[in-house]
Parts: sequence; structure tokens; C-alpha cells
Amino acid sequence: MSREDEERSLRRELRRIERKKQERVRQLLMSGLLCGCALIVAAAGIVLYKTIFVKKKVNPADVAVPEYVEVNLLTPNPYSRPEIPIEEVNNIVVHYVANPCSTARENRNYFESLKDQSGTDATSVSSHFVIGLEGEVVQCIPLSEVAYASNDRNSDTISIECCHPDTTGKFYDSTYQTLVNLSAYLCREFDLEAEDVIRHYDVTGKACPKYFVDYEDEWKKFHEDVDEALQVIK
Repeated sequence: MSREDEERSLRRELRRIERKKQERVRQLLMSGLLCGCALIVAAAGIVLYKTIFVKKKVNPADVAVPEYVEVNLLTPNPYSRPEIPIEEVNNIVVHYVANPCSTARENRNYFESLKDQSGTDATSVSSHFVIGLEGEVVQCIPLSEVAYASNDRNSDTISIECCHPDTTGKFYDSTYQTLVNLSAYLCREFDLEAEDVIRHYDVTGKACPKYFVDYEDEWKKFHEDVDEALQVIK
């Protein structure tokens, strides 16, 4: 083989080696790009999953009450404000006071009077909120503390007692609208949905709130109203 042939052969080999190197670099770049895209997609998927399916944990102590709520907390005591902390809120529970024509303030004062009990027949009962006949709201227990209202669900629920004018348990429109608004507000603050608002009946089978137990369609309508209010304030 002549010298010129050897040089041509060498140049061809060098070009082949260079092309191979370039192809290798291209493959590495493509592989890195694909891996990067896969990581981005995976990260986006995780964020989307958490956003849609995973309920964020909210510290109840960080949640403020609406401005229209009158804060009149009970005196700490074993029977109506035991100061047991709530770590997480999973549901809002609706009740009725079962004492026709009584006011929010009267029910709050009843809870307060329980501190003066003694003996084995002592009663333990309270609620975070009481909504009155005119739609006024009194807060009795901090959102970060247990209220004695929902039996074995006291530890992870916020309770709302509602006043009513007669034994049917049907609320005045003023009471109902405040219940819708307060429920929606609490759902937003605790990352809950309208369906997470439940009845005392759903916990224990007790006919409370009576009107919403007797008339399931009205309870369904209530959920629809809470959902509508929630969409507005979100």
C-alpha cells in the first residue's frame, strides 16, 4: 500500500471514530433529555396528585374565626371545656339544640354553667359554635380544642349547634344561611369539601339535627348550598 493510500485510510478511520464519538454524545444527550423530561413529568404528577387527592394538614390553632362570630369562650373546666387539643380536623358536625326558642347566648351560658357541677351524675356537653335564631353566632370553644358534642368523633371534628323555633327542628332562614356560610368557611380553612360536613346522626344514629334527619332531601340541598358557597369563597 502506498503512502497516500495509508493516509487516506487513516483519515477514513479518524472520520469513522469522530462520527462514532458524535453519535455517542448525541445518544447521551438524548438519554439525559429523556430522563430529565421523565423526572419533570413525575414531579408534576406528584404535585398534581397531592393537590387533588391529598388533604393538606391544617393546624387548628392557625385558623381564625370569621369576623361575624362573637367569641365568648367558656371557662376551662372538666365538663364543657376540658382543653383537650385537636390535632387535625376531618369533619364539621351539625347539631340542633333540641330546646325550641332558646337563643345562642342562652345555650352558651348553659354550657358555661356546667363548670359548677359535682358528683357522679355530672353532664359533659358543649359545642364550638352556637348559631342563634337571627343568624348570630357565638363561639364557645377554640378550634384547637375538643368540644363535648360528637361522642367518639370529638377528637377530630368541629361542632356547630343551631337554634330552632319549634319541635320540628327546622331552622329559620337566618339560622340556615349562617350555617351554610360558616360551614363553607370552615371547609375552606380546613381543606374540606361540602360532603365533609356531617350530622350528629351520621356519627351516632341520634336524630340530630332532627329536621335534616327527617328530610334527607333538605340535607342534600344543604350540601349543595355549602358547595355553592365554597366555590364563591375559594
